[in-house]
Amino acid sequence: MLRRIALRDFVIVSELEVELDSGFSVLTGETGAGKSILIDALQLALGSRGDAGVVREGASRAEITAAFDLPPALVPWLEEAGFEPGDELLLRRTIDSQGKSRAWINGSAATVAQLKAAGERLVDIHGQHAWQSLARAESVRALFDAYAGVPLAPLQAAWQAWREAQARLDDARARHADLDRERERLAWQIGELDKLSPGEHEWDELNAEHRRLSHAQSLLDAVQGALDALSEAEGSADELTARAVDALQSVAEYDDSLAAVIEVLQSAQAQLQDASHSLHGYLRHADLDPARLQELDERLGAWVSLARRYRRPPEELPAVLAGWRQELHELEAAADLEALEAAAATARCEFERVAREAGRARQQAAPRLAAAVTQAMQSLGMAGGRFEVAVVPLPAPQSWGLESIEFLVAGHEGATPRPLGKVASGGELSRIALAIAVTTSQLGEAGTLIFDEIDVGIGGAVAETVGRLMKQLGRDRQVLAVTHLPQVAACADHHFVVSKTSRAGVTTSAVQAVAGEQRVAEIARMLGGQQLSGTSFAHAQEMLSSAAAPAAVAASPGSPSKTRRRS
Repeated sequence: MLRRIALRDFVIVSELEVELDSGFSVLTGETGAGKSILIDALQLALGSRGDAGVVREGASRAEITAAFDLPPALVPWLEEAGFEPGDELLLRRTIDSQGKSRAWINGSAATVAQLKAAGERLVDIHGQHAWQSLARAESVRALFDAYAGVPLAPLQAAWQAWREAQARLDDARARHADLDRERERLAWQIGELDKLSPGEHEWDELNAEHRRLSHAQSLLDAVQGALDALSEAEGSADELTARAVDALQSVAEYDDSLAAVIEVLQSAQAQLQDASHSLHGYLRHADLDPARLQELDERLGAWVSLARRYRRPPEELPAVLAGWRQELHELEAAADLEALEAAAATARCEFERVAREAGRARQQAAPRLAAAVTQAMQSLGMAGGRFEVAVVPLPAPQSWGLESIEFLVAGHEGATPRPLGKVASGGELSRIALAIAVTTSQLGEAGTLIFDEIDVGIGGAVAETVGRLMKQLGRDRQVLAVTHLPQVAACADHHFVVSKTSRAGVTTSAVQAVAGEQRVAEIARMLGGQQLSGTSFAHAQEMLSSAAAPAAVAASPGSPSKTRRRS
């Protein structure tokens, strides 16, 4: 659950830290005091989009920190993402005056996407306009599929595979004549290059051999001249080196230092003799071979001719041939209509199989959700009302399956259920949205539920019921609600008041935990406005006593919450 949230230079908050506890907590305050500031800040810490507008005027950046109990189920995700699990999960986000955002998880740098991935497992937020999303088909479908546990990833993958297979088939049909012509062109070009059959490194090898044969006589003359200088002509290097060795050896016994020089000369003489031996071998195997030179001329000419025809460097011809063969293979596969038709049919069958599984899950979940929401409606001032989930077959498959989802509602007994979007009363819409939110929230994995003024449009006994519903939810999960209804606030285990003050032309917002007389005064203000009277105080005390009586039996409130504010 959410343990602590701290804000610095956020909107109209200079510095604020709020500690939260288990159970049901409410945030109240006058209109315009900024009751939703904490919720907005928390959403940023959980990875929602933010911009420079959240930075308090005159500050360089806004900073939000949220500390949660670490859910055991989140530990593997943290370890896989490279974050160090600790006793708590600390999410931190900053946004500067230029709109640049940075994020951290447990002190390590993170992406906003990672904040969002973690946040989805920590908090469920139901906004004050939740009923508006129920008028959008995609939102209704997403909500219901989450309730039904429909595995959307396999469905989307199967749909994508079918669409791609069908696109390949349609493309092949549309381009059938063009594909045939392209295949013929490629086959002819491949045949031309196959006649040459260019080896991968052959171009370099041909050029090296051609250079050698083209200059064979010059090479032979140079080698013979080198042999003469080394060993065969009078006064050759070998002969002169031998003389030097003999001259030094005759006097070496008189000076030991000459031994090193003699050794160097003998080594040089040995190398001269090795070089002479190698040159003799070269001469023995050298061949002018004009016939081979003619073959090389013709072979190189064929390479150059084809390279010019296809406007490629000669050394690229082997790669060109391999590319054409691959392209021809792909064209033949693309032109194989029977294979493409079979692949498209197989992909469609797989999609329909997965879609039918999703459809069965939807059919099974529809009556369960309908019954649960209908039951919730009875206590929300819609006695006799009925909620239905219609699973309607589609005329053609869609990416989400073979059926659409419609929410139908009858506001009172005997009424015919109509599409939710056509229900005229805004109050009814709010109550139905609340019933759906309460019902679906019980199934989520997040440990914290937040209701941001979702109780707009209700009052009286219904409002008291809403408060008791939220208190009931708070027995198993942490619930935080922003509300303007005293009946809801009176049911809370913990109560926070948001206030706004102006000093020296600067407006700031603060949050304070209230209890005892302070809480009675806040409930009285919510009941009767700024002019408090003994009657409103008595009424507030009565509401708190009434709300606390059943709670003492049904639930065990957590320890008192604490708030610290630093200026």
